[in-house]
Amino acid sequence: MLRGYSERIEKLIKAFGRLPGIGPKSAERITLHLLKQDRLQAEELAQMISEAKANTFFCERCNNLSDQTLCHICGDASRDRSTICVVEEPRDVASIERSGVHRGLYYVLLGALSPLEGVGPRELKIDRLMKRIREGEIKEVILATNPNSEGDVTAMYLAEVLKSFGIKITRIARGIPVGSHIEYVDQVTLQRALEGRTAVV
Repeated sequence: MLRGYSERIEKLIKAFGRLPGIGPKSAERITLHLLKQDRLQAEELAQMISEAKANTFFCERCNNLSDQTLCHICGDASRDRSTICVVEEPRDVASIERSGVHRGLYYVLLGALSPLEGVGPRELKIDRLMKRIREGEIKEVILATNPNSEGDVTAMYLAEVLKSFGIKITRIARGIPVGSHIEYVDQVTLQRALEGRTAVV
């Protein structure tokens, strides 16, 4: 079989191609860019990746990515501790934070309910969310799961499970297009969606 690159370079291209959102052409461009860079720059990048992997954990309170036991949001005493925004992934926290609208706390599910893929309530650690609500500080839960089938099922399940706590449960408004992901939504749309949230129960 004819190859345009050496076996080592082909392996590197394939490795980059396994990253989400990176197709074969993008993987090839990234690989060639890195190989054309100064050796020190490439080594610095490799070291940063290694250090980030070794020193990044899930916050023990909300599951957000952190380099401490508690993430910078959970550890911020100025945050509104009566409101908690439930999202699917850490990148959703970053998107909402950039909008500047939500000043409460978060809970990151690290996924969405998907029976076909074997993801149920236990895998999403929903019991940890319920434990936080039982502590009594939370007055409102904002369900900010993605507006697609998995996100909607997850939001409906959470609304049903949490309604017995007697707290306000809201879902972000449909300013976000159905089928899209929060990480790709522009900040104005995201801001309007959060401000226009409606009661679920």
